Amino acid sequence: GVFAHLEMLEARAHEAAVKQEETEQQEEKLARLKARVQELRLQRDELRAKVDLQQKGQLGKEGVVSDPAQPSARAVLEWKIKSVKAMLQVFYLTGISGKLTKRGVCFCISTAYEGTYLDSYHLDLLTKAEVQIHRHSVPIFIPLEQIAKKYLQTDIRRFLSVLSDHLNAYAGRRYQADQLQGRFSDRIEGTLQRNSLCNLLVFNYNVSSKSKTFPFNARLLYGDLCCSLPTEVTVSCTPDAPASLAEMAAAHSDLFRRVALHKAFCSFSSAEESVD
Repeated sequence: GVFAHLEMLEARAHEAAVKQEETEQQEEKLARLKARVQELRLQRDELRAKVDLQQKGQLGKEGVVSDPAQPSARAVLEWKIKSVKAMLQVFYLTGISGKLTKRGVCFCISTAYEGTYLDSYHLDLLTKAEVQIHRHSVPIFIPLEQIAKKYLQTDIRRFLSVLSDHLNAYAGRRYQADQLQGRFSDRIEGTLQRNSLCNLLVFNYNVSSKSKTFPFNARLLYGDLCCSLPTEVTVSCTPDAPASLAEMAAAHSDLFRRVALHKAFCSFSSAEESVD
């Protein structure tokens, strides 16, 4: 009867939400591929520059042959400046911008979710014999030290890319939680519990049908800190609830794994309004 109709509508809403999510993921993938193409072009240009340096280094002053492995200091400096500028241009395409300073480089990592601009974080690097983090505005719960230890000295591009992934995923999780609290406060019972990293969310919400309201409990764990969708979801109802509610809880659990939290609740509301 009513529950069967509700489940059918929720299934349709689920399919629509999943398709929309897949479209957005394809757009994000295309943007990443474009950035990767730019990065490969940069690497190609760097290799060409190295070859040019070696060829130029074979001729010293007045045509004297010099060591090809030891190009002039000026040529090396020009190549480094050109490489850094090209790297900054590539990063700009992925939400990372930067500028040269007297002592190194200052990067700005911008975060966004579903096309909505969120926060920006700054990172001031000193380019000495070893690259050092001079100061930054990265939240304390982001594993900056571990990421730096792994990549900063050997691959600064990878370092910034991984750090950007962490920051964007965190911003996405926080954005979803904020949207849920702001737009669906009438559905949430009590307080939505979340930690600083927003990788664990626990909340109670109501599912309505006709004049009846049924309580659900949800626990979302984001095991991948570079992802804005949960890896583990548990949705449960009261022990004495009818079997149809248990099936609905399982459907909600599946949707939370695939679709942004607030979009899932939008599909719930649409389905219930159709039944009512």
